[in-house]
Amino acid sequence: MSLRGPLATAASAAAGVAYLGAVDPNQPGHYPTCPFLWLTGLYCPGCGALRTVHALAHGDLRAAFGLNVLAVAGFVLLGVIWLRWTIREWRGVPRTTVAPAWSVRLMAGVTVAFWVLRNLPVGAALAP
Repeated sequence: MSLRGPLATAASAAAGVAYLGAVDPNQPGHYPTCPFLWLTGLYCPGCGALRTVHALAHGDLRAAFGLNVLAVAGFVLLGVIWLRWTIREWRGVPRTTVAPAWSVRLMAGVTVAFWVLRNLPVGAALAP
């Protein structure tokens, strides 16, 4: 039973969230502009994710969902994956499978659909 990996991952994530909670990405000059947005004027799937983490760090779920709902869903998914990893490590059970191909394709498809939709007038509510 070695929980070093899950604990190091949790500590790294907590440090990142603490930093983003303390250094407001809504204030200019702290973080660079999204290169995709800067070059094209269009939102990428990650646009608004830093502000989403900032909002989550301050307990503002409504703002987080409004900035990047896909990031919020991704953070929940990553939390579930981390929890499963931690339980597996705690029990000493080796990983025997990888993510099924269909799930990777589904996540890629959802990401591309989100990317396109948030840049169309019909999906304006998804824009940060």
